[in-house]
Amino acid sequence: MDTQNLRTFLVLADIKNFTQAADQLFVAQSTVTNRIAELERQLGKKLFHRDNKTVVLTAEGNLFLTYAKRMIDLEETSIKEMNAIKQYEHSLRIGTTNTIYECHLVDTIKQLLTSRQDCALTVTVGHSISLLQMLQDGLLDVVYSYLPLVKNGYKSDVFATDALVLVTSPNTNRYHNGIHQEELTQIPYLFCNFALQEVGLFIRELFPSFNQFHFEIDNSTKLVQFLLDGIGYSFLPESLVKPYILTGELETVPLLDFKTPKINSYRIYNEMNAKQLCEYDLL
Repeated sequence: MDTQNLRTFLVLADIKNFTQAADQLFVAQSTVTNRIAELERQLGKKLFHRDNKTVVLTAEGNLFLTYAKRMIDLEETSIKEMNAIKQYEHSLRIGTTNTIYECHLVDTIKQLLTSRQDCALTVTVGHSISLLQMLQDGLLDVVYSYLPLVKNGYKSDVFATDALVLVTSPNTNRYHNGIHQEELTQIPYLFCNFALQEVGLFIRELFPSFNQFHFEIDNSTKLVQFLLDGIGYSFLPESLVKPYILTGELETVPLLDFKTPKINSYRIYNEMNAKQLCEYDLL
């Protein structure tokens, strides 16, 4: 399958406009039309509903979208690895969530960069579910995630365990002596849906169903600056906020009538890669 057609499909699926897709790809609009038509002939399925004004993915097109992205990723990864052979004896591909990277992996990455000059190191930062899919597709060698992978041939080890703490700026903290669960709805809470399975569910269940939070974001590290500026409260991994607690820029709020669960971070890898990871002191 022509990856040029796949790339055109991905651009059109994102922009949903033939003219704008052609402009972004620096080709004629007829070229975009022909590439999509050829791809649809190869698949035997219509990928888009289109009329004079709108372009919308069909159900088949929406399903194919995920696979098209993975095929492009596979192509790019294979080319990078072939090029790396000329410059490096080894390569290592690590996937990690942003929070785990900031809390636990930075020093490990630095050590690898200085100790293994013979290795081409690639780090992909993303969400747990997409990283685990990349691992299964062979695009990553090891993943650090809040979600384990329960599948034959893969190992999920607990890599680190964090406490979940409620933090805020000492300048705006109204609960120095502690907070009751029922009082959580009275605070400007900054919510991060960082896909922690039972932990994420636990946080949501502290609040009423369909609660509208003061602020929501999908990256917990991005919340810290808001907290430092005195905007709101948030439950975050203790290792993420510990440096700011030690300097007095943030403080924990005692929990009076409820407790938080622990946060487990997992190191997931294909068992066939265990020997390689041992060589890099990652196991």
